Amino acid sequence: MGGGLRALNRIAESPFVERLGLEERAQRLVYESAKRMAETAAKAAKRLSPKRSGKPTRPSRKFDLSLSEEQQLMRDTLRRFADEVMQPAAREADDEGAPPEGFLETFGELGAIAMSVPEALGGAAEQVSAVSQMLIAEDLARGDMGLAYAALAPLSFVNAVVAWGDAQQQANLLPKFVGGEETGATVAVLEPQPLFDPAALRTTAKKGSGGYLLNGEKSMVALAQSAKWFLVAAELPRVGPRLFIVERDAEGVSVTGEPAMGLRSAALGRLELDRVRVSHQALLGGEVALKNQGKNAYRDSIDRARVAWGAMAVGASQAVLDYVIPYCNDRVAFGEPISHRQAVAFMIADMGIELESMRMLVYRAAGRIDVGMKCQREAYLARTLCAEKAMEIGTNGVQLLGGAGFIKDHPIELWYRHLRAVGVMDGNLFV
Repeated sequence: MGGGLRALNRIAESPFVERLGLEERAQRLVYESAKRMAETAAKAAKRLSPKRSGKPTRPSRKFDLSLSEEQQLMRDTLRRFADEVMQPAAREADDEGAPPEGFLETFGELGAIAMSVPEALGGAAEQVSAVSQMLIAEDLARGDMGLAYAALAPLSFVNAVVAWGDAQQQANLLPKFVGGEETGATVAVLEPQPLFDPAALRTTAKKGSGGYLLNGEKSMVALAQSAKWFLVAAELPRVGPRLFIVERDAEGVSVTGEPAMGLRSAALGRLELDRVRVSHQALLGGEVALKNQGKNAYRDSIDRARVAWGAMAVGASQAVLDYVIPYCNDRVAFGEPISHRQAVAFMIADMGIELESMRMLVYRAAGRIDVGMKCQREAYLARTLCAEKAMEIGTNGVQLLGGAGFIKDHPIELWYRHLRAVGVMDGNLFV
């Protein structure tokens, strides 16, 4: 509890939170958290009492869209960060093919990583929530999807270590990220092959007496050239796909830039593994991961990744909708705003309808994770709908601006390129 309160205090005292005008709410959150810790301690004392009766309470499985005070504060902070930091920097970052200098450190000041690590592991989260992670992805992508992918890369690495790492891996890695010492980590799952399937990887890991030997290639890896650690998905013969922690300076690891149509600001790269030797401790979760726990952890990671990509599609699509509505109301043709034309009005209405459908599927999948229910079906449905409708929203956004949507004077063409990526980051949508 003490570690979590210290992390919250560090977030509340962050100069960036003060610049966003949220210091009063952050301080109130610290106060409420301290109060809740005291209440938790009192309840723990009662549980130790010899007199106990009644049936244990079961967690609610209701689909609840209401946000906690912590989630609302986090959302307000991230939205201002998206509006004031990410959107103004998006164009230059896309041109440079990398996040602005100091971007990841500034994002770290917001405390998103600390709020993703439980108090028991030195973080600030009373309970790690998939809904909170989904909200982070959505709000960041509303600012810029490429920069969001860059910011979420180390956060995804941390989430994986929290959820499926063993005690030694958590003790070695988490303090560095919670304390802000490190931001250089990313996840590498996608492979440069036709009909990519995350359940049928070509990257292999062969077990030997001294550890594992990894061979293969990964593509579209965010922060590939600056990351210190990679969380690599590889196929273990007769076991199945598993996740491995690979250090950048390991012999046989090489990285090359891989600029793409969209997400350029995430500093995309290709990771090559040529007979890379890692220890037994590199297997995420340790030797237990060789059993069914590892199989379930990998499937869960894919489901969570699909929810995250769906959330980013929702955020970027919301940015498109928020931009085209005032544009079409202000753009006058033939003596009246073009939004008075039914074809234009109906297209905007359809964008809003599809966006809400995407949001509900993504929220539902994340909500099922939080209550301990399986979400493989829901995550796949969310990913499929979001990939298809996000491309449609991006295309319609360009169409509504006409020729202006094709040039760089407006951000629509950038958002369109980002939204096209949703359909390929988890394999081909139409396969």
